[in-house]
Amino acid sequence: MRKIPHFVIALMFLLSAASVKAQDTYKSALGLRIGDGYYDLVSASFKTFLGESPGALELNVGFRDYGVIGYNWFNVSASLSYQYHFDIKPVPGLRWFVGAGVTAFNTFSSYSDYRGFGLGVFPTGGVDYKFSKIPLDVSADIRPTVGIIKPYDYYDDFYVGNFGMAARYTFR
Repeated sequence: MRKIPHFVIALMFLLSAASVKAQDTYKSALGLRIGDGYYDLVSASFKTFLGESPGALELNVGFRDYGVIGYNWFNVSASLSYQYHFDIKPVPGLRWFVGAGVTAFNTFSSYSDYRGFGLGVFPTGGVDYKFSKIPLDVSADIRPTVGIIKPYDYYDDFYVGNFGMAARYTFR
């Protein structure tokens, strides 16, 4: 009996997604970002363009769980970045972007050496693709992060990684 309500919800979502007029551009999008940074592995991702400009804001709220033998710790984070988009002419809907952002996170642990507040800034760059036939946007980015406030010694002052991929449902 419990599967029927989930089926109805999924069917309603699919019908509403199919009824949206798809296009190569979008105003806002909501979805998930998967990354490999210190502060988030999975995050909710909201991206919105500022008026008719090629500038956009992306907000991510996420978490990451860590563990080594005998110790576990958990990060909760929020990141905000500004991205300036440039069209890649041969492919409609494909754009590259550059920008910068800030991230704040808190690490929770029963082990005192692995807890506390952290703050970092990062340049960002990547590609963004909006499918023309469906309301879906995908992106890949890099955010090398400079730590301003370190919650623990394990956290580096400069983390060159932090690659991410996002998939978001678009709204006009």
